[in-house]
Amino acid sequence: MDRDQRELQFLGFLGVYRETSRIILKWRKVFTQITLALILPLCVIFLAHFLVSQLLSFEILNHEMDRDDAWEDSPRYRYLSRMLKKEWVAFWLFKLGYFIFVFIFSLLSTSAVVYTVACVYAAKQITFKKIMSVVPRVWKRLMVTFLWSFATFFVFIVAAVGLLIVWVVIVRHFMVGPALGITMLVILLILYVIGFVYITMIWQLASVISVLEDVYGRKAMVKSKRLIKGKMGVSIGCFLGVLVCFVLVQALFECFVVLNLFYGIGIKIGVGLICLLLLIMVVLFDLVVQTVIYFVCKSYHHENIDKSALSDHLEVYLGDYVPLKANSVQLEQLHV
Repeated sequence: MDRDQRELQFLGFLGVYRETSRIILKWRKVFTQITLALILPLCVIFLAHFLVSQLLSFEILNHEMDRDDAWEDSPRYRYLSRMLKKEWVAFWLFKLGYFIFVFIFSLLSTSAVVYTVACVYAAKQITFKKIMSVVPRVWKRLMVTFLWSFATFFVFIVAAVGLLIVWVVIVRHFMVGPALGITMLVILLILYVIGFVYITMIWQLASVISVLEDVYGRKAMVKSKRLIKGKMGVSIGCFLGVLVCFVLVQALFECFVVLNLFYGIGIKIGVGLICLLLLIMVVLFDLVVQTVIYFVCKSYHHENIDKSALSDHLEVYLGDYVPLKANSVQLEQLHV
């Protein structure tokens, strides 16, 4: 990486995006290979899931409405009931398969991109073959971190549902006025969004830590929480920027491909391919941004990573995996 590590701490929202773009463009050959091997299948699976899920949902909804119009003991009612059972089974099996494949390709893509950016930083020679030989050795650590993140999200959502139930009880049984009730709901919604964004950023940074340091799982999330302090605004800005792009691509795909708002098979295929290309770019950009933010946070806390120690850590992945000790990767403290 050409930029001095101590300069990274001064990067803002646009600075992180520029640094990310520079890395991707400079090493576009290897990133293109990673994209074709891992990110492309991930994006195809996501868009296919979005399309098929909507079609199955519409089919189930239509059959449920038809069944509601039929006599309960009639042959048509029984026929529609059997159809609905099969469709629900197919729907949930499809969801399960989608989750498994997205889970696998997400871990593999994250491993590959984080390792590649770290190699760029450590000034190591990068080849696609070397990257693919490393990925199977590190994705298990990411899986543990993901499971801890999933558990955290689960607890958070349960707490959010609990607060929503409390809000409903208060509004119904204590004769709360509409204005006050809506105000309370808006406050709860804002708190939910803040919590969701915060946990997502902690998880993303913990994923990078799981690859580049000797901690993973709960310890990686704790370290991520400490590391992101002081760069929360930059992290939020980068996250929201990518999120907006992702939502826009999804909305474009839904309008033109899923909902058939514009007729013509040619238009659907063309827009579908454009959405796939845009989604690939967003996913790759997001993964590189996460790694750049890791280095920015380390620099902000004056933990300047020793390139030789990082290089040794990356070399270990090419043999039998032995995690780098924290004091080898942990940067020497720079007192400014």
